[in-house]
Amino acid sequence: MNTENLQIQIKTFFGLEQVLAEEVKKLGGKKVEARNRAVTCEGDLGFLYKLNYSCRTALKIIIPILEFKAFNESKYYDKLFKFEWDQFLEKHQSFAIDATVNSERFSHSQFMTLKMKDAIVDYFQEKHNIRPNVNKDNPDIKFHLHIDRELVTISLDSSGDPLFKRGYRKEQTVAPINEVLASGMLQLAGWDGKGNFLDPMCGSGTLLIEAAMIALDLPAQIFRKEFAFQNWKNYDEDLFQKIKEFRINRVKEFTGKIVGYDMDARALNAARTNIEAAEMEDIIEVRKQNFFESEKDMFPLLMVFNPPYDERISINDDDFYKKIGDTFKQHYPNTLAWLISADLDASKKIGLRPSRKIKLFNGKLETRFLHYEMYDGTKKVHKIKE
Repeated sequence: MNTENLQIQIKTFFGLEQVLAEEVKKLGGKKVEARNRAVTCEGDLGFLYKLNYSCRTALKIIIPILEFKAFNESKYYDKLFKFEWDQFLEKHQSFAIDATVNSERFSHSQFMTLKMKDAIVDYFQEKHNIRPNVNKDNPDIKFHLHIDRELVTISLDSSGDPLFKRGYRKEQTVAPINEVLASGMLQLAGWDGKGNFLDPMCGSGTLLIEAAMIALDLPAQIFRKEFAFQNWKNYDEDLFQKIKEFRINRVKEFTGKIVGYDMDARALNAARTNIEAAEMEDIIEVRKQNFFESEKDMFPLLMVFNPPYDERISINDDDFYKKIGDTFKQHYPNTLAWLISADLDASKKIGLRPSRKIKLFNGKLETRFLHYEMYDGTKKVHKIKE
């Protein structure tokens, strides 16, 4: 593998491609291109380490190592069997395969995964007289198999566990928001750590912690214990340590406030546990507070939140969203507010026209990320930008 000019693919959620592309450019990526749920770029081994350690909106970072066309299962197996797998996999290491198959010719992803596993094991059996183990739960090396019609692409996973697993979430409420989605929402909302931040329905605190990490410029994976690239044959421990030290030395002071409200005692306990795990007790304040009875007490203020649409709080949608709009209008003048909702009619119930609507997915739920601009003493109407 040419470690000076790696072709890097970074996976993300739908709607966050441009946010991720900007992150990659700021980190120093070359030839950065936004794709569908992904960004591609070029960089060296050190840059790959930096991406894994720092990127807030990356889910998984992979390196393509083999690409070919196959028109039948025999050709597919032969190509895989002839590949020099010991460039990437040591004889004693375990491996696993993730597969995505979009092909009429090869329709069964489990079967294609099994054939790839057989090819790898047979290669080692013939060349080294040893059979490497498959370990689906905790492999040393993970490969990604992608088949699009006849085109087969094999990639090496540099991340291991998905990068939304930051390491600070010890407790969670029902249907908590994904860390990558939370960070993407904050960046779409323009949060840069200047001013003050409020999540008025904070749940287990994910938006609060991600907001604090952005404000302090903490690397996204500062709490993570391991990455898949640490099991690679060419892993450079000294280089990775230097990259971590350089990033940590860039941590900034934060003079604003980051505050979360919630009415649910269990949610507040979960938030406090997670905030403590993230070592953010001095940065983030959470309190039991009904948003609908609150008044703006921070200036300037950015508000981002994920109103409950799960069993944690039983709500009457019409009344609930009307109360959100009334609270915006009556108690939060001169405030920028963003909320995400799977209720696609939510904006009508709020009684304010959103200045932006961004399509995002929270898990499999299609949502809209809605932006409201409240001005003191004005009924300004904004056109909707899709």
